Amino acid sequence: MAEITGRELHLVKKALAIAVLAIERQPGPFQSYSDMQDMKGQLDLLAPGDTELAFYARAARIAVTGNPE
Repeated sequence: MAEITGRELHLVKKALAIAVLAIERQPGPFQSYSDMQDMKGQLDLLAPGDTELAFYARAARIAVTGNPE
């Protein structure tokens, strides 16, 4: 397996956070709940700690909604 570090790791974390938020915002039968749960688990492994998770959650909100709140 390839080792992901530096900028590449940052992009993977941000992409996971954006994907989780996008799936959460998709209600109904087309919401990929199991994928979302798996992505959250991977993000928890890659970004341990509440501070880092909050940073990526905020970045995802900005990317998806244009608003940090």
